[in-house]
Amino acid sequence: MCDQVLEKGGPYPQVILPRFGGYWIEELEASVISPTSTDSMFSEEDEGGANTGGGIFRLECNSSARAYRKHFLGKEHLNFYGTASSLGPLVLSLKHEEAEEQEHLRIILRSRVKTLHDKISLAGLSRLPSIPEIAKLLCDDITGLKFNPLLYPKGSQLIVNYDEHDVSNTFKFGVIYQRFGQNLQMFLGVFRGGLDVSHGQTGSQSVYTVFRDMEVMFHISTKLPFTEGDAQQLQRKRHIGNDIVAAVFQEEATPFVPDMIASNFLHAYILVQVENPDTELTTYKVSVTAREDVPTFGPPLPNPPIFKKGPEFREFLLTKLINAELACYKSDRFAKLEGRTRAALLDHLIEDLHRQTQAMQGLGGGCDDDKLENGGHGGLLETFKVPSHASVASAVSVFYTRLCLDTPMLSHKHHSWTPVEKFTSADTSEV
Repeated sequence: MCDQVLEKGGPYPQVILPRFGGYWIEELEASVISPTSTDSMFSEEDEGGANTGGGIFRLECNSSARAYRKHFLGKEHLNFYGTASSLGPLVLSLKHEEAEEQEHLRIILRSRVKTLHDKISLAGLSRLPSIPEIAKLLCDDITGLKFNPLLYPKGSQLIVNYDEHDVSNTFKFGVIYQRFGQNLQMFLGVFRGGLDVSHGQTGSQSVYTVFRDMEVMFHISTKLPFTEGDAQQLQRKRHIGNDIVAAVFQEEATPFVPDMIASNFLHAYILVQVENPDTELTTYKVSVTAREDVPTFGPPLPNPPIFKKGPEFREFLLTKLINAELACYKSDRFAKLEGRTRAALLDHLIEDLHRQTQAMQGLGGGCDDDKLENGGHGGLLETFKVPSHASVASAVSVFYTRLCLDTPMLSHKHHSWTPVEKFTSADTSEV
């Protein structure tokens, strides 16, 4: 398809959708929906938490994952663990708040499916609602509720560790250099990533920056070693092919087709085409394409999608890349993987909370074989199965390894870091 477009002559589109579909291209005037906006009924935007770390452009974040640390940890509140016949294991956190002479209850309800964070007003209520009633306020179709109070002094730390299991402050992105008319179909594949700091197999330099307290590493195709005699360049494939988002740098107007790159991991591409390079009038034209199950993400492209060279473009591009990765986690492939990990971790958390609560009461002594009984203090059903520590650790390991989040960001002692601000078209063409 790319060859057919080139044969017709310019001007060329920056992105061409594959013949058989599977991808979308961002429209310049399309509305942008946060990929995390459906995770919680309560919006952190109401309390100034939308623009994480400050800056011009909005950086998406999972506000539910950070809500417990922000609003509960170190403050007076109550925690409960239990079960629902319709949803399985549950962990509920409750905190009383008073602002502007109005009373509220702040609530976090965790299940295998998702975490709900909300506030309810106590105005007009003659009594405080019970814990099952509170849970039903957040999820009205929940049934068969049973709760236990958490009596373990260190329980809050276990809960915050669970909530933040998918929060990461490190990101890595592929950077692909596309010459005019270049077909990238055989350039990339799928191999496990990780920069080599011992034997120099991944080169001596890497582009790295810190952006709003987040560490960002770039796997740049032209800075990874070229291996003579290796037609498929496996050393390059194993890094960029395992990234989830890639920036495609185009030296001039040339079409890009996203399915020309064979990778099971790459889900989104940010295309940057330089205009008037190496002059005071340098600008960058930007396009965005992603797989069809990746939700749209901000910040939206301006119309026309042209940026002047400078700090504002740097902030837009880094924000767009990070938001792209967070949106990709909502795609079918990664959402299913995260769902399995979430369920295993919640099972493990419930087991820990129950065992430690029993031990604090002198019941069961914290034995691993102590099962949660139906009845007594309203504990979990006897048939509730809890995975072993090994299975949970394995689930977490598989999740983060497969999502390529295990690359150390600051431990590359044998690499010299190049600030991302210095990465320009000239740097690329010289390599």
